[in-house]
Amino acid sequence: MRLHLLFCLSVLSSSPLCAAGEAPSIERLSPAFDQSIAPGTGVETLATGFDWSEGPVWDANQECLLFSDVPRNTIYRWPAKGEAATDATGVSVFMHPSGFTGVSGYGGEPGSNGLAIDAEGRLLCCEHGDRRVSVLTKGGGKQTLADAFDGKRFNSPNDLAIHSNGDVYFTDPPYGLPGKEKDASRELPFCGVFRATPGGVVTLLTSELARPNGVALSRDERTLYVAQSDPARPVIMAYPLKDDGTLGDGRVFFDAKPLLATGKGLPDGLKVHGSGQVFSTGPGGVLVIAPDGTLLGRILTGRPTANVAFGGEHLYITADDLLLRVKLATR
Repeated sequence: MRLHLLFCLSVLSSSPLCAAGEAPSIERLSPAFDQSIAPGTGVETLATGFDWSEGPVWDANQECLLFSDVPRNTIYRWPAKGEAATDATGVSVFMHPSGFTGVSGYGGEPGSNGLAIDAEGRLLCCEHGDRRVSVLTKGGGKQTLADAFDGKRFNSPNDLAIHSNGDVYFTDPPYGLPGKEKDASRELPFCGVFRATPGGVVTLLTSELARPNGVALSRDERTLYVAQSDPARPVIMAYPLKDDGTLGDGRVFFDAKPLLATGKGLPDGLKVHGSGQVFSTGPGGVLVIAPDGTLLGRILTGRPTANVAFGGEHLYITADDLLLRVKLATR
């Protein structure tokens, strides 16, 4: 269980004021890194004090970032808005509960995880506690997009990516179950990568990964990237996307195992930059990887790092107790 941290002042500073770990920095390994992050760029700390920040998404319509704190069963908004605003952190509560709506407790990670905004501007959530992918309707409540496969409940949907045709690709590791993979309520004997159509038809795409986690589509939507947070095989897979929405044979796009000794964390959340570079969390913080799988550099956060999101001219990073931001050279 992660340590519950006391909220503390830290808004747009260059380093955390009260968080454990090293101050964030940038490591450049190739001149191609400059295509996405210009020389001299620093890392801003926007807010601190979260239990485990996750699943960020930029809402362009509302000009704000939404992100999960999984143990707190809460989605936060930055910058803050409304009566729930917390001046000390610059964030406000957007939704609580965010992933578990039961009447009793539910393990240490009950809340929402990955978030996404669809073409209609609706918020889609991967919910650990309620074990589903949900859609927040405009002016109404939530609807369930998918909560089971072949009559069996998901483990704990983790992250998602939305295709331009409305299909939702998502992963289902056991991290949100109170007993993880040994939980008595677990119904699926594997951790899958799934697709749900806008009508809620669910297809299993692959069950070959022990711990599928982050997921992202290439800009041309011909490749599905899936990060695996398995310490025995910490890789990012690349799968060709067929015309019918299923996957071809996957290949290892990037193997993070050699980096395990250089920093905390495993492959987790990832997004694809306009340049084709893949931004993936992993050992040390955020890995910036060329389209051919070459590591170009890292954003070193000094702590296990969960996920990233592009928003406007910035990259937003959820790193354990921190919310960070880095200025991008191009979008």
